[in-house]
Amino acid sequence: MSPSPSGSLSSGSPSGNRAPRTAGAVAVLLGLGAATYTAWVLEVVLSTGLDPVKTYVSELAAQDQPLGGLFRATDFTAGLLAFAGGLLALWGLLRSTGSRYPWALAGWSGVTLFGAATAADAWLPLSCKPTVDPECAARETAGLVPATHQAHAVSSSLAMTGAILGIVALTLAARRYGWFAPLARYGPVLVVLELLTTVWTLCAIAMFTAGRGIWALGAGQRLQVLLVALWIGLLAYSVHRENRENRKVQENGDHQEHRDHQEHRDHQEHQA
Repeated sequence: MSPSPSGSLSSGSPSGNRAPRTAGAVAVLLGLGAATYTAWVLEVVLSTGLDPVKTYVSELAAQDQPLGGLFRATDFTAGLLAFAGGLLALWGLLRSTGSRYPWALAGWSGVTLFGAATAADAWLPLSCKPTVDPECAARETAGLVPATHQAHAVSSSLAMTGAILGIVALTLAARRYGWFAPLARYGPVLVVLELLTTVWTLCAIAMFTAGRGIWALGAGQRLQVLLVALWIGLLAYSVHRENRENRKVQENGDHQEHRDHQEHRDHQEHQA
């Protein structure tokens, strides 16, 4: 039998209304973060000079890109929002339930790591575009590019590790603990798709690094980050919906308690 959902963000807190307020803030932060994380789709209408099928998403924010500053700013904003939402959710969960729900703790930790690493990415941009510029690729292979290239690779890996941890663990938590109905229903599909596109992206990167072609690296990576954004958006909606439903239950319970109290008083007065 699954545990009661009273350990979720929007209920079960001994501090009264603080839990609903926490859940509402988490939903807003994650929703805005998910929307901002899709800012790269602006390349459809903006002239970036990059082929979305072949180039890294992060090359949009390269230092030699005319619109690099825009995409670095949106990356930083998205990461900051996700980090704040994940950290606030962790705080609310630990305060109300302790460590009784390990999958939820792991998942929110993953979201927090994803946000922090994504924000760090914005401060560690590539200096040039290796998939487009052969000289840049040669310098990168020879280790003649700025240290930010290696640091960017590390922060990007951490961001995707956090995202996958969050996607898998919170989807399992939703199904195991009976929380977040939309996430429990649609999350598994996104988990499978995210894992498949991650394998595609990693294989394409390995082939490019080995000098064996692009293998639609850009398409795979863009699908990968789009699925992350969709999942975060689904999580935000799930938190909002559960918070709204729990508030309705609480309000109905308060009304029923008031009616019971009034009936008890009327009964006492009648007996007197």
